[in-house]
Amino acid sequence: MLGGTGFVGGAVVAEAIHRGWAVTTFNRGRHGAPPADVRRLVGDRTTTDGLAALADGEWDLVVDTWDGAPSAAQAAARMLAERIGRYVYVSSGSVYAQPVPAGVTEQAPLVDAAPDGDDGGYPTLKAGAERALRAVLGDRVLLARAGLILGPGEDIGRLPWWLRRVARGGDVLAPGPVDLPVQYVDARDLAIFLLDAAVAGRGGAVNVVSRPGHTTIGELLSTCVTATGADARLRWADPEQLLAAGVEPWNDLPIWIPSGHDYRWMQQMDVTRAYADGLSCRPVAETVADTWAWLREVGSVPGRAGRPAREPVGLHPAREAHLLAALTTHPTSR
Repeated sequence: MLGGTGFVGGAVVAEAIHRGWAVTTFNRGRHGAPPADVRRLVGDRTTTDGLAALADGEWDLVVDTWDGAPSAAQAAARMLAERIGRYVYVSSGSVYAQPVPAGVTEQAPLVDAAPDGDDGGYPTLKAGAERALRAVLGDRVLLARAGLILGPGEDIGRLPWWLRRVARGGDVLAPGPVDLPVQYVDARDLAIFLLDAAVAGRGGAVNVVSRPGHTTIGELLSTCVTATGADARLRWADPEQLLAAGVEPWNDLPIWIPSGHDYRWMQQMDVTRAYADGLSCRPVAETVADTWAWLREVGSVPGRAGRPAREPVGLHPAREAHLLAALTTHPTSR
């Protein structure tokens, strides 16, 4: 496991241990620690000789969550190519070139990215790493283009923001319409899929996220109310009002992407291949309840060690209060 102590990497390690597999992690050793029975290698793939700890050994499977320079992904693949079986790269739907159509399939054009690049935005980095890995490893690499990832351990804080906001109680600004479909994957279901696909010898690109409409924004937020047991009242605002007031989908009100938005495709990805290959997604109530239990245990969303700081997601309480007073809201969306 290249990584292994963060959100998705941690879920993959936990699932592999659950299966009784022998697990090795390789990372910088700055963010937590793997379980005691995991072999731990330390190195920084961005530095000269940073891959030295991987110089010896053979592995049936490598899982990689890298989102840095494609050149580093290329170097790791070249070093490991003759000593591994399969390779799974956790990529992203962000690799698709704009404008992205609703129902985007794995055959859609990708952003232009160099396999030996050293910088760029997130889509460019992920697309460049895909190109690098495919060039080195061919059909042995599975490119798992994940969509929105939720669940215990989430290090961005989208679902945790909603849970904390609902837990405070009172009137909660909820983005309509209540029946807006939401598409995501629980990190634990993603981990199961990745390991199963590797065992089955899958290769190539696959969109890995639940079916569109696995849940709705209404069900998701209502489930947050149930899980927290809070005295919270969801006050639904029509999307047109929210957009006119300058509310930014995805960031100000996490997870929400209204119909007609340029990024609505992120919750309308085609997942025919993933489900044919065995993807199974647990109910939203389980993801929400387990995330709330984890959040109460850890106290706060963990930082993303060694990565650029992100702007916090979610409306400031004062701005939410202003919007609640200024907008026409309803106990249920009309």
